[in-house]
Amino acid sequence: MKSIRHLLAATLLLAVAFGAQAASFAYDSFLDDTFAGSLVKTDTFKCALVTGYTPNQTTHTRWSDVSANEITGTGYTAGGNTVVPTFTKDTTNHRITIVFPQTTWTTSTLSATRAVCYKSTGTASTSPLVFQNDFGSTVTTTAGTFTLNASTMHVGTPQ
Repeated sequence: MKSIRHLLAATLLLAVAFGAQAASFAYDSFLDDTFAGSLVKTDTFKCALVTGYTPNQTTHTRWSDVSANEITGTGYTAGGNTVVPTFTKDTTNHRITIVFPQTTWTTSTLSATRAVCYKSTGTASTSPLVFQNDFGSTVTTTAGTFTLNASTMHVGTPQ
């Protein structure tokens, strides 16, 4: 069964649409974790804000690879906000669409350059990374609302 999962993972194309943000991507480990059964739609997912983080799409696989760069600030909770992604089967385009919804930090004073979304197991070294969203510059709020827009991922067959 494991070889079938690896074959499926190798034949699938992962396209991530993040709008106009610069250098946003899904981590390479995302499909491996999905087909190994360690990522399922009923898991707890979080999106956290970071700064000073240099992402590595290939070697960063767990929240512990990122967490040292997590921000602190008024109105921000360590580990980020819990989000509930939606998973939609698209039989017209033969893919699954995953939407991580918008989330906000209200009455916040903080600065961040990226968001990193991951499955939260409660332990950083076992929490798989899903994607990172590069804002292109530092985004700051002062006693305001920091809004992380929704991100959409498409997992489907090669075109």
